[in-house]
Amino acid sequence: MIQLIDAFESGAALCEYCNTENCTIAEAMIRREVSRGEMMRDAIIAEMQENLNVMRESVRIGLEEHVETVSHLSGGEAMRLFRYAKYDPFSGGNTCRAAASAMAVCEVNSSMGRIVAAPTAGASGILPGVLIECGMEREWTDDQLVQGLFTAGAIGLLFAQNATISGADGGCQAETGVASAMAAAAIVELSGGTPEQALDAAAMTIKNIMGLVCDPVAGLVECPCIKRNALGAANALLCADMVLCGITSLIPFDEVVSAMLQVGRDIRKEYRETAKGGLAATPTGKAVAEKVKRFQAYTGEY
Repeated sequence: MIQLIDAFESGAALCEYCNTENCTIAEAMIRREVSRGEMMRDAIIAEMQENLNVMRESVRIGLEEHVETVSHLSGGEAMRLFRYAKYDPFSGGNTCRAAASAMAVCEVNSSMGRIVAAPTAGASGILPGVLIECGMEREWTDDQLVQGLFTAGAIGLLFAQNATISGADGGCQAETGVASAMAAAAIVELSGGTPEQALDAAAMTIKNIMGLVCDPVAGLVECPCIKRNALGAANALLCADMVLCGITSLIPFDEVVSAMLQVGRDIRKEYRETAKGGLAATPTGKAVAEKVKRFQAYTGEY
């Protein structure tokens, strides 16, 4: 029998623990936090509710207020996409709104607003964008959404322990990819899916963007990061749908995590958050970097 202390060593161990204890991934995560002895159960849940509150507010600000990033390179795009969502978008209303909400959080982040790193600031929009939009669509309560955040946290923990959640270490697959995995697993479990299905959804999201590089233009968490959060939200929703209709991941979750780690190690350093490769190295990317540099020198910002 898998003990709680060992349950988060791998996805397989977590599933075995949940099946033996007849509990959800969310409940296993709560028990883990309680076992660490730093906070009581009620306090842990209350803190996660506060995280949800911050996420919801960052979505609201990004969609309802004019947000302009510190660099002045972006802002207001989330609001534009959200408004467009009412006009029968090709991606579907729910997906389009979730993508817009994900972008909203990233715009708030880049404007020095308050966000929750999920698992990082650069990928902070995917989980709240998906969870909050689906929550409104399905009429999930805050208690349910908080459970979803615990599920997401467990998935993020597995990646952090067995691979990486850092773009500097593993490329964007480790940031927007892991965020998508967290979001997909959360909505699968909230929809009644099993722990195995939640992990399958998480695995699929990573498989879809395996090898994605981290190439921030001018070294800022804006381009292509904000739009990749939108894509990450759509990725999470589609993977959740595939799993909930009965599709499984051919490659098990733990093997996907191992593959992601190896691929991340193989990615050249120019493509791991150094702003020296990919989009950052294009003529336009270099011109933008020079523009930002001059702006910083003139204003004294950053």
